[in-house]
Amino acid sequence: MSYYFSKVLNDSFDEAIDKVTKELKEEGFGILTEIDVKETFKKKLDVDFRKYRILGACNPKMAHQAISAESKIGTMLPCNVIVQETEDGKTEVSAVDPVASMSAVENHKLGDVAQEVRSKLKMVIERLS
Repeated sequence: MSYYFSKVLNDSFDEAIDKVTKELKEEGFGILTEIDVKETFKKKLDVDFRKYRILGACNPKMAHQAISAESKIGTMLPCNVIVQETEDGKTEVSAVDPVASMSAVENHKLGDVAQEVRSKLKMVIERLS
């Protein structure tokens, strides 16, 4: 089982960020955190790196259901979506598969929530063009 969904776009990096943010919003997700990995590596390690951004996406309704079912599940939240520049100048958008990540948690109450979040994130990636 893969732990992510992914799609390569011909869009610029910034266009891809805008598109995925819009599509996430359509599925009820907001962006809680945004980590600019390129900037962080340069600042902290003085290392040049490709454009790579981690978006911490959260659907409050789904997060509430998950945390209500399993109090420590917050260690796996928010759902990360990455946007990265590829070697050939394209942009790749990838989202975590919550079913894969939550399979390590032995709580059957999380199954339905994970499946619903998976469906929403998969739709986001599929709709990107």
